[in-house]
Amino acid sequence: MVEADLYTAARTLPKIELHRHLEGAMRLQTLIDVAQEYGLEMPEYDIETLRPFVQIMPGETRNHQHFLGKFTTLRQFFLSPEVIQRVTREAVADAAADNVRYLELRFTPRALSNIIKCAYDDVVAWVCEAARDAAQAAGIQVGLIISMNRHEGPEVGERVLQAALRYRDYGVAALDLAGNEHQFPAQPFYPVFEQAKAAGLGITIHAGEWAGAASVREALDYLHADRIGHGVRAIEDSSVVELLLRRQIVLEVCPSSNFDSGVIENWALHPLADLHRLGVKTSINTDDPLISNITLSDEIARVMAALGLTLDEVKQHILNAARAAFLPDTARAALVAQFETWLNAE
Repeated sequence: MVEADLYTAARTLPKIELHRHLEGAMRLQTLIDVAQEYGLEMPEYDIETLRPFVQIMPGETRNHQHFLGKFTTLRQFFLSPEVIQRVTREAVADAAADNVRYLELRFTPRALSNIIKCAYDDVVAWVCEAARDAAQAAGIQVGLIISMNRHEGPEVGERVLQAALRYRDYGVAALDLAGNEHQFPAQPFYPVFEQAKAAGLGITIHAGEWAGAASVREALDYLHADRIGHGVRAIEDSSVVELLLRRQIVLEVCPSSNFDSGVIENWALHPLADLHRLGVKTSINTDDPLISNITLSDEIARVMAALGLTLDEVKQHILNAARAAFLPDTARAALVAQFETWLNAE
């Protein structure tokens, strides 16, 4: 299929996204609106002027420093509860507009509260409320994952865990450890995730992205990961691939993000198709749609064009995601059955 046909096929599919960061899913126009309303100084209040500060541009160096640097700018915009709720509603609406029927949206209370100095519980409450209302309005199912960053330390992680537990009946389904696993070890967070596991929260861990396969093994053996965020460097160690196969762990793969952050040098080298054909359970996700300037439909079309995945293989990725959703068993089974019906009709 030509590129336009691939996008049409991807756009038509009912989809699932397991790995999307709220802080990386904002609208450019919203950033302009917030800057004007709150008096943030900018050279000019224009989308194209702002774009290079928050989006990976053609020809820009692609490494984790540049990629993470976009968040330094984005986090300056969380200036009130109203802003936090607006960007949450818009992130859900944008996913629904792309025919995403089930979304797990993750957010970092520390990042959202850093400027306004509010309690983590307040941030979680605002996001839960806005996500619930937006999901009902858009006819989409939304679960929330609360993230902590490795560089912020286990004390912050403990506070994040407690907020997650207090709001688990309001849409919070899981806990996530994010950030640069190459520079910041996970070991200080072992007790936090031990508690999360004992409490029955879902656990997903960023690993096998900027660090090698050993970080995936650590996430599984010591952080009790039910899923792995990214995980693509697992392919560097056959014993880690075997571990993923044995435990039937789903990887939340984000190919454009991997390219934009320097995990891979070019699309042809991305290991998604190889992992899938080895039998590893992979899913396709955007990570940060603003930063990579993509939708999930874009991502699926790129995977089909660059890596040769067929439409049937893409559907298998969607069903992998359904079977790994952070839902109670009965609700997850219903989600899988619904997607099997939808996808068989396509």
